[in-house]
Amino acid sequence: MFLPPSQNPGNEPGTSRALVWLRLFKPARVRINQRERWRMVLGMVMCIAVVALFAHSLGMASSPPWMVASLGASAVLIIALPSSPLAQPWPVLAGTVLSYLVGVACAALVPSLSLASGLAVGLSVAVMLALRCLHPPGGGMALFAVLHPHDSTAAAALPVAFNVLALVLAGMAFNHLTGRSYPHAQARPPSTRKESGAFTSADLDAALSHYNQVLDVSRDDLEGLLHLAGKAAFQRTLGELRCRQIMSAPVHVVVADTPLKDAWALMRKQAIKALPVVDEQQAVIGIVTMADFMRLANLEVHEGMGQRLRTLILGRPKRPEQVQGLMSAPVLQVLAEQHVMDLVPLFSDAGHHHIPVVNEEQQLVGIITQSDLVKTLAAAVTQT
Repeated sequence: MFLPPSQNPGNEPGTSRALVWLRLFKPARVRINQRERWRMVLGMVMCIAVVALFAHSLGMASSPPWMVASLGASAVLIIALPSSPLAQPWPVLAGTVLSYLVGVACAALVPSLSLASGLAVGLSVAVMLALRCLHPPGGGMALFAVLHPHDSTAAAALPVAFNVLALVLAGMAFNHLTGRSYPHAQARPPSTRKESGAFTSADLDAALSHYNQVLDVSRDDLEGLLHLAGKAAFQRTLGELRCRQIMSAPVHVVVADTPLKDAWALMRKQAIKALPVVDEQQAVIGIVTMADFMRLANLEVHEGMGQRLRTLILGRPKRPEQVQGLMSAPVLQVLAEQHVMDLVPLFSDAGHHHIPVVNEEQQLVGIITQSDLVKTLAAAVTQT
């Protein structure tokens, strides 16, 4: 028995909103392969072990805090997200040490533990934002200083700084050995190259200003990813198109014995620049274009000295009267089911302007011009 829509609990607006809200907690899939997963795990082990050995070698283990838990969070950023603005050396070093000092100050000046904890984290974020060194584990360092006032003094900032420096150096070495860029450039110098594509740098800046949130990716990396996505979408859009979808049809044609004056009159009347020449089976045997007529009309004007000598000795060749005497043959053809992407080198490199389209029986079914291809490319760019 089916309940009416109004009585079905699954169709109640409140239930659907609750399901949508619950889906917000679904974790996103991490799009990395197994090799990258093991690189990250090995990097965490090596970096934290190096920091611990460094602290022991300098005798820091005898005086707390010789190592703090937030270094583990910093290691995750440095190894797993080496291109993140939050993981660069300046945010890691300055964000951690300055936040620790802010926590020490709050612990000493604010009697209430609850208020001191909140102020330490909030003020540390304010300092990091002001100095462009936002580093999430810095908030943990500020809170640690408040919760452990006996172990947290201004002098303890020195071993903390040494530990963070060791972590950064270990991360730089490991990322370099495993093919990752670290430190990662956050702002490339302005390019003099003319921008092209679906959006410009100014468009991206406007979108980021409207978004008004901190992104865990550099602006240049984000721009590069968007351009790559647009390029992939452009190739996908063209890759799905077939010649039959962009060709002009039906096609005006002539036969081999059509008088040239009739072919010319047809081209003028229909405002076209090419006429495929077909046989009785509608197979393409040649093509005559506006350029062929122009060359015929200006033959005497463009004669060179060699051509004039040959004309003087052999006489001037008789002008053709039918299409077969002027047409170009053989003719490049494409199949109706062929991908449009195959046409790009034919038009751009081979110098073709009109390409007849045939079916599997080699019968003419349409024609594609440079204008047809340009319109298709423009539409693909607009969609991306």
